[in-house]
Amino acid sequence: MKKASNLLLSKFNRQRSIKAAPLLSRAYIFENSPSSSSSSQFHSTGRHLQCCAKTRGLIFKLHQFQTNPSRNLNTLRKLREKSDLEEAFESGKTSGEMFRVFKDMEACEDPEKALSFADRALKVLDQDGKPSLLVAVALQLMGSVSYGLKRFNDSLGYLNKANRLLGRLEEEGIANVENIRPVLHAVQLELGNVKTAMGRREEALLNFKKALEIKEMTLGKDSKELGVGYRDLAEAYVSVLNFKEALPFGLKALEIHRKGLGHNSVEVAHDRRILGVIFTRMEEHEKALEQNQLSQRVLKNWGLSSELLRAEIDAANMQIALGKYDEAINTLKSIVQQTEKDTLCHWEKFADSKRCLEIACGNLDKKETVSPIEVAEAYCEISMLYENMNEFETAISLLKRTLAILEKRPQEQQSEGGVSARTGWLLLLKGEVPQAIPYLENAVEKLKDSFGSRHFGVGYIYNNLGAAYLELDRPQSATQIFAVAKDILDVSLGPHHADSIETCQNLSKAYSAMGSYTLAIEFQQRVIDAWEGH
Repeated sequence: MKKASNLLLSKFNRQRSIKAAPLLSRAYIFENSPSSSSSSQFHSTGRHLQCCAKTRGLIFKLHQFQTNPSRNLNTLRKLREKSDLEEAFESGKTSGEMFRVFKDMEACEDPEKALSFADRALKVLDQDGKPSLLVAVALQLMGSVSYGLKRFNDSLGYLNKANRLLGRLEEEGIANVENIRPVLHAVQLELGNVKTAMGRREEALLNFKKALEIKEMTLGKDSKELGVGYRDLAEAYVSVLNFKEALPFGLKALEIHRKGLGHNSVEVAHDRRILGVIFTRMEEHEKALEQNQLSQRVLKNWGLSSELLRAEIDAANMQIALGKYDEAINTLKSIVQQTEKDTLCHWEKFADSKRCLEIACGNLDKKETVSPIEVAEAYCEISMLYENMNEFETAISLLKRTLAILEKRPQEQQSEGGVSARTGWLLLLKGEVPQAIPYLENAVEKLKDSFGSRHFGVGYIYNNLGAAYLELDRPQSATQIFAVAKDILDVSLGPHHADSIETCQNLSKAYSAMGSYTLAIEFQQRVIDAWEGH
C-alpha cells in the first residue's frame, strides 16, 4: 500500500492485479470534509461517511439516556400545547393568524402533523390563485418538512414551486424585495440540501452559491454569519472534490472571522481545519500542516478535546505525507495515550491488532442502533486495517455491514457508492469475480448520480469492471467498458496520466482477447508512445 500522501485522496495505486491480466484501479473512496461547526448552513444534509485508507481514531460520543422524573409531565404539557394549537388553527379567521399558528405547530409537533397543517394552510392561502409571499413561505415549509421525512421528490417539488413563485413576485414587484430575500435564501438552502441528499451535488452547489449571494446582499461584509456561509460553501466544493474552487471561500471565511473574532476564536479554528483539508487534497502539505497546527492551538485553548484529537490524527497523516515519519509516530503515540485502548489498534503487532479490532467490533455491534453513521464509518475504517493485514474476508464482511447501514439512508448515496466500489475491488483481488460485478455496477450508478458520468472516480470503477468482464472471458463487454473508462480518464486526468495509460493497456488486452489484433497493436503502440512522453 502506498504511503499516506496517496491515502488522503485516492489515487488508485496499482499494487495488485488478478492473475497477470488487466490492471486494476485502486479502490476509490469518496470522502467529504468533516463538519466544521454546529452552525453549518448545510446542517440538515447529515454527516457523510468518511472512509479513506488512513488510520484515524475510532472515537465515539454515545448518548447516555438517564431517567428523567419530569418526563411524563413534559409529555402532558406537549399534548396540551398540541390541543391548544389545533383549536387556534381551527378558529383562525385571517391567513396571517393561521400561518402564525402553523409555524408554532411546526415547532412542537411531529412532522406528519406539521405537513398536514401546512397543506391545509396552503389551500386557504392560495384560494384566489394570486401569487403571494405567504403562499411561497407555506411551500417552503412544506418542502422543509418533506425533506425531514426523507420524501425528497415531494420536497423538491414544493421548493421548486416556491422558487418560481418568489421569482415572479420579484419580477412583477408584487412584494417588497427585502421581504422576499429571507424566504428565497431559505428556499435555496433547502434546494441544495435536498439535491445533496439525492446525490445531485453539482446541482446543489448552484443553489448553495445563490444562497450565499443573498447573504452577501443582506449582511455586512464583515458579518460572522457571512463568514460561516463562505466556509460552508468551501465544504460543499470539497464534497465534490473541487478543491481549487473551495480554497478562495475558505480563505474568505478565515479573513472575516480572524478580523471580527480574533485569532483564538473557535470559528477561526474551524476555518483553518477546512483549509487544512483543502491544502492536503491539493498536495500542499506544508501549508496544510501549518493550518492544522494553528487550529490545534485554538482547540486546545478552548478544551475541545474531541475535535483536537481529530486534528492531531490529520496532522499525523500530513507528517507522513511530508516524510516526517518520526514526528508522525510521536503524534500517533500521543493520540493512543489519550484514547481508550479498545478504540485504536496497536499497529506494530498483527496478533495484538486483531484482538483490539475484535474488541472494537464487539463494542460497535451494541451501538449500531444509537449512532448508525458513526458505526458505519468505524466498520469501514476497521476494514482498512484488516485489508492492510491481508485479512480480505474480514475486511469484505465489515464493508458489507457498512453497506447494510448506508442502503437504508438515501442521503448517504455517495458514501454507499464508495464503499460498494471498495467491496467489489477486494472481491476481485480474492478472485471472486462474479460476486464483485454487482458491487462495481452499483458503485458506478451511485457515483454517476453523485459526481456525474465524467468524473475520474467513475472512470476508475469502470476500469475495474472491465477487468472483471475480461476475467470472465467476456472480452467484448470488457472492450466496451474499458473504452468508456479510457474516455473519462483521458478527459479528467489527461492521456499521459499513469492511470489513463494503464486503461489504454487494458483496452489493448481486451482487443487481443477478441482476436482483433490490429486494434490491439494500435492501442499498445499508444501505450508505448504515452510512456515515452510520460
